Amino acid sequence: MWTKQQAQAEAPSAPAQAAKPSVVAFSNPLTPVPALGGSPARGSARLGASLQIKGHITGTEDLQIDGKVDGPISLRGHGLTVGPAAQLTSEIHAREVIVYGKVVGNVHARDRVDVKSDGSVIGDISTARISIEDGAQFKGRIEIDPTKSHNAAAD
Repeated sequence: MWTKQQAQAEAPSAPAQAAKPSVVAFSNPLTPVPALGGSPARGSARLGASLQIKGHITGTEDLQIDGKVDGPISLRGHGLTVGPAAQLTSEIHAREVIVYGKVVGNVHARDRVDVKSDGSVIGDISTARISIEDGAQFKGRIEIDPTKSHNAAAD
């Protein structure tokens, strides 16, 4: 049940929430940016669905791509999430790769590759761990080397 004291105690919190910015700046290291899985990311960037990129992408942070990319992607030590609407024609090098969209090209992940149920990979996969869900499309070779992850962690 509500009492007048509870309503007065909760009223000041409503304006404080409205004052928060609706856009989170990536340059602010103190503001955690939620990743696709919902957990705070260390540093992440996102390429939106309307973006089309031709060229080499390199980075030192996690990346989510929702648009079209034609060219190699190198995020050594960091993760790549291929969004549901994404179409990549790329050679990919990353710590981990999660595929919800379409990838045409070889995927090299130091830790793991997850191809989700609506995902598609046409190309070879080289990784320490792999998961391909029912309904996913895959055409290529898979090389699984569990020591790959351990050797890279020792470096």
